[in-house]
Order: sequence, then C-alpha cells, then structure tokens
Amino acid sequence: MIDLHKSEERGKANYGWLDTKYSFSFANYHNPKKMGFGKLRVLNDDIVAPGKGFGTHGHDNMEIITLVLEGTLEHKDSMGNHGIIKTGEVQRISAGSGIKHSEFNHSKEEPVHLLQIWVEPKEEDITPSYEQKSFEKIEKNTLFPLVLGKKSKDALVMHQDGGFYLAKLDAKKNVEHPLPKGHGAYVFVISGEITLGKHTLSQGDAAAISGELVEIISKKSSQALLIEVPL
Repeated sequence: MIDLHKSEERGKANYGWLDTKYSFSFANYHNPKKMGFGKLRVLNDDIVAPGKGFGTHGHDNMEIITLVLEGTLEHKDSMGNHGIIKTGEVQRISAGSGIKHSEFNHSKEEPVHLLQIWVEPKEEDITPSYEQKSFEKIEKNTLFPLVLGKKSKDALVMHQDGGFYLAKLDAKKNVEHPLPKGHGAYVFVISGEITLGKHTLSQGDAAAISGELVEIISKKSSQALLIEVPL
C-alpha cells in the first residue's frame, strides 16, 4: 500500500530565522492523522538563515538524523562534540538518557538547508553517542546506505532496526528495496521527479509504503531518501 504525502500538505512555519516544513506533527503544527509512520516520528525540512540556529536544548530517547543538503551547520553538544557538518554530510545523535546540543548555520552569508529526522529507538536510556560522515560522493543509481540499524563499514549506526538509504538517480533509472515483515518505508523526494507505483512524486513529496517491495523509478535526474522503519 502507498499513502501519498504531497509537499503542499505539509505543516509550515516561518519564524524569520527558520523557514520549515513538517511532514509530521511537530511544535505548533498538529495533525492527528500525521503523528508519524511506525517508528519514524519527525521529518522536518528546514532552511536556517545565515548565522542563526537552534540554541542549546535537550533531548532524550530519540535517534536524531540530520542531512545537510546545502550549506554548513555547526554542532555543539554536552558530550563535548563540536564540529561543522557540510553539504553531503550526515549526522547521527543517539540522545539516549539525555543530551543537550545546539545547531547553528555556520555561514554568516548563506542559508543552510537540512533535513532533521527523528526515529524512536529500540531501547531507552542508552548511553548517548554521536557520529557524522560525508556521503557526498556515492555510487549513483543505487540505494546507498547512510544509516543502518547494524554495524557497517559504510554507514552510520542507529539504535533501531531498518535504515536510511539515499538514491541519486539518472533519468529513467530504477532501484528496488525489499521490506522485511513488519517494516515499512517512507520515501521523500529531495529533488527531481520519481514514480512509485501509479504515483508521481516531485520535490518535497513523500509516500508511506507498506508491503514487500519498494520500487523507485526516476522520470529525470533525481535524489530520493528511503527510510525503512519497523511499523
């Protein structure tokens, strides 16, 4: 089954320093029909103004994945991590028993565009941890693993089953992803245009999929993020 989530149906907010779109209920946006998809709880499409950002705040018991699509993001946290996340890099924070962190646009001149995604963890109150990695140069026309629920030489590791996969597709290419029993996939179009079954999706569109197999077909050069989670 494919449940289409059109870009224009997302929640929206503009705070001046932050222009954001919410795929699921978050902050002042509440839609009882969009409280998450399985263990996927949040997918925010954020554009942060130069020099602005999220001040120090706390989280616990959540896997927080950040993909920087354009620009640079500066990260600091209570674990002592401090670094810059660049275009094409991915950050994973396991908040576990509790952390405090801040995320600011590192540039004073250009906005930063990012996806912030929350997944509910398999276990609560684990020791918090952090990692980031560049995925700017990945093999095209594949579903490349960015984050997995198991150890891998190529991907970051989250404390939940499933994974995050990035597809950079040339025109008229297809990729397939089988879904284990009890899992679903949330496919988000970063750029371009794809088809899923009988549906055509453009930038900002998404689809929640349950079934045995996901097939993504690109109508033109496209990027899509596939998030597999337990339902």
